Amino acid sequence: MFRPRPDLSPASRQGLADALTTAIRDIPSVRHARVGKRVTFGRPYEQLMRVNYEYVALLEFDDMEGLTAYLAHPAHDALAARFFDVFEEALMYDFDVRDGADAVARLL
Repeated sequence: MFRPRPDLSPASRQGLADALTTAIRDIPSVRHARVGKRVTFGRPYEQLMRVNYEYVALLEFDDMEGLTAYLAHPAHDALAARFFDVFEEALMYDFDVRDGADAVARLL
């Protein structure tokens, strides 16, 4: 999740979009990519959020080896270099996510 700097130029926004597109397209281990803008519905929990992250980019991999390959790829390095120049606030995490009720049991 991230929020670009408010003074970010259109060229810098385009550069970030281009770097993300290149990473998604050129790194073979990226299996699915979803990018979106935050929506709000006036729910009470929305007011509890301390930071408004306008955008999200979710990249999915088949396994930890795929994630490791992504992190080591030059297109990821180019994306990371640009990303740190353009954000005002950001959260970046890697997760090992599983499906279904068995995954919920891992929370316990």
